[in-house]
Amino acid sequence: MTGGAAPRILVVDHHDSFVFTLVSYLRELGAEVDVVEFDDLGTTALLALAEEADGVLVSPGPGRPEDVPASTALVQRAEATGRPLLGVCLGHQVLAHALGARVTEAPELLHGRTSAVLHDGDPLFDGLPSGFAAMRYHSLAVDGESLPEELRVTARTPEGVVMAVRHRSAPLVGVQFHPESVLTEGGRRLLENWLREVRPGGASVSADDTPGLSIPAR
Repeated sequence: MTGGAAPRILVVDHHDSFVFTLVSYLRELGAEVDVVEFDDLGTTALLALAEEADGVLVSPGPGRPEDVPASTALVQRAEATGRPLLGVCLGHQVLAHALGARVTEAPELLHGRTSAVLHDGDPLFDGLPSGFAAMRYHSLAVDGESLPEELRVTARTPEGVVMAVRHRSAPLVGVQFHPESVLTEGGRRLLENWLREVRPGGASVSADDTPGLSIPAR
């Protein structure tokens, strides 16, 4: 990634072993990255720290969205202020939960398995074919039928499990899979695409910016 000032990214760590692989990728792509564990600070201090960043990445981790209320508040503040935010795995579930969606038991327990991901052409997936392979580690999933009007599904598995969402008017996106895994096709490119949105003066994305390709909703 070239051009422009280095984006400042705050990574909120939910005690996950994958976090520093994400951090390494972001730094390789030119970002300045700070990492804070979600429970190191109170909610007020975490929100203040996020105000100093150009973008926030809410990490994978164990547990449920209800277990990390400070991260839920962070998503809600990002929506209100227009601060770019990417949720990964648990972070994706926190994003949906914070805006009113249900997070329920996934149809299948998946820990360390790849699936095809079918996307609708959203800019987050620029350069990735629909049907790319992605690594999954989760037992919960966002209920696509419960999404608020503000969120739309941008990717699913062939079986219809929600794999990605985007806010219709704020720069908030989430992916259920792990882009940092070596078994995820184009994961580094996905993070690069997100940083392109985060960069000061970067491209803005609205609900009308995608071609609306058909993805299954079974």
